[in-house]
Amino acid sequence: MLSGFKEFITKGNVIDVAVGFVAGAAFTALISGVTQAVITPTIGLLSGGGIDAGVITINGQIFDITAIINAIITFVLTIAILYFVFVAPFNRWRKATQPEQSPEPAPATDIELLTEIRDLLKRNVT
Repeated sequence: MLSGFKEFITKGNVIDVAVGFVAGAAFTALISGVTQAVITPTIGLLSGGGIDAGVITINGQIFDITAIINAIITFVLTIAILYFVFVAPFNRWRKATQPEQSPEPAPATDIELLTEIRDLLKRNVT
């Protein structure tokens, strides 16, 4: 059981997950800060300006449209940056560094095996 854990750790899967998690958290914080500082005020200005811009109140219930748009933009930008900065270059690098693997020969079919056995038996009998 302990050897399986050691193999799991040394394969690099844990490192990949940890780096991805930390990078994702850092980019989420960065993109969230940019959208809060730039996008949210822009949406507020486009929807009339002021403190209540982008907020709709119906029967005392507050719907913050600006927060929803901000969250969507944050998500899309975070995913796009992670893909284009980490995933795509890593996939290209992995493809370039992996050795070419020759395809394995196709397994013999039943008829080919039976034919081979018949031929071997014929050779041994005569």
